[in-house]
Amino acid sequence: MSDETTPISEQTHDRIQPVDLQMEMQRSYLDYAMSVIVGRALPDVRDGLKPVHRRVLYAMYDGGY
Repeated sequence: MSDETTPISEQTHDRIQPVDLQMEMQRSYLDYAMSVIVGRALPDVRDGLKPVHRRVLYAMYDGGY
């Protein structure tokens, strides 16, 4: 691994925008929280199961239980 750093080109430097850290953290956390709620915590309307329950049932089926 090299200890050398790559300098930031002028083109890249022009695209960097300052942001308010507090606002960015709030927005990012809200986006993450909503993705968790939608992806894991809410049951699917097709069968009423949460993803974790679906995995358990599939593992039981696959294992022959």
